[in-house]
Amino acid sequence: MEYTEIMVRYGELSTKGKNIKDFINRLGSNTMRALHDFPEVHVYPKRDRMHVVLNGTDPEPIMKRLKLIFGIQTFSPVVQLRKEIDAVYAAAIEMMQEQVKPGMTFKVSTKRSDKEFSMDTNAINREVGSAVYEAFPDLTVDVKNPDIEILVDVRQNGIFISCETIKGAGGFPVGTAGKGMMMLSGGIDSPVAAYLGMKRGVDMEMIHFFSPPYTTEQALAKSKQLTEVLSQSVGAIKFIQIPFTEIQETIKEKVPEGYLMTVQRRLMLRLSVAMAEKRGGMAIFNGEALGQVASQTMESMMAINDVTTMPVIRPVVSMDKTEIIKVAEEIGTFDLSIMPFEDCCTIFAPPSPKTRPNLEKARQFEELIDVEGLMERALAATKIVTIKPGENYLNPDEDIFAELL
Repeated sequence: MEYTEIMVRYGELSTKGKNIKDFINRLGSNTMRALHDFPEVHVYPKRDRMHVVLNGTDPEPIMKRLKLIFGIQTFSPVVQLRKEIDAVYAAAIEMMQEQVKPGMTFKVSTKRSDKEFSMDTNAINREVGSAVYEAFPDLTVDVKNPDIEILVDVRQNGIFISCETIKGAGGFPVGTAGKGMMMLSGGIDSPVAAYLGMKRGVDMEMIHFFSPPYTTEQALAKSKQLTEVLSQSVGAIKFIQIPFTEIQETIKEKVPEGYLMTVQRRLMLRLSVAMAEKRGGMAIFNGEALGQVASQTMESMMAINDVTTMPVIRPVVSMDKTEIIKVAEEIGTFDLSIMPFEDCCTIFAPPSPKTRPNLEKARQFEELIDVEGLMERALAATKIVTIKPGENYLNPDEDIFAELL
């Protein structure tokens, strides 16, 4: 079947009242960015639907991208027909040939905004249903819960027909809830937290701390590849890499072992806040889940959050590891996250970190280092790149990657 367009429905987005135009325009621009490598495809966001016109492009890779874009509730591949009922019969039968299996049920549902069309909705439902039944006598009609629903939409500019409704990612278009800065490690939790924040409309920029030579280029590439997976929901994401070697070496030299992790996290948060203030971020996001590791107890969170008044949002805070892994598998980050390239937190983790650090002691130990100087040098050496869907940062030709894939 040669489809002419994909019709997108908004779902939760449609509840936004007077602000709906801004949400729809944002969804349209996000969709255009996500489909940037399909030059023949045109996107037309309207108040009731968004139309993705294919202009001869194969719909399969387009629909694969649309499944990931936040703000889309459902979508359907559609054929635009001339306003003749015989054309509807033929298209309905051709569509059903691609999907029908013995014992299936179906129904026909019609909308008719063009009231001058010669047949009303009941007549179209009846006649199209009869044509399909004659072509596939093993089918039965089920108007309440059919396996296949043929949708016929009669408009001024033609008749649009589809018989497949595909679930989208839901949520709100990225960018409608302000900008956030995600503290992205190479682990399982933080990409899931980023995904959940983006689903609620947050325009997320990724902050990644790396410590060469203690962490490798492969570890940095893994985090970029995780960002590439997440970028498929929006079209592009800024990746901010902040060098952390000098800071970690200084902390390890001057801070008591039990407080190494606490002071490191305080510096990471300070740097993330500084970057947010510089780039218009409104909140810091991370992948902390309560009680999962030593730095994620209530006492640790309090000792770390002490360095800022900016909101620190933890989308996975109440999830257990099994729940987080399930989401990671669903969004395609899990296999990347478990690749054995350690991040800077793992490399410098003390054998016995404080699970209940004292806030006053954390402040005192932080005073042993030149916080302002260390931050100034780290921020000056920061690199920012734009990561887009389809970019490859893990080179499978290299031996170290070939062994892991």
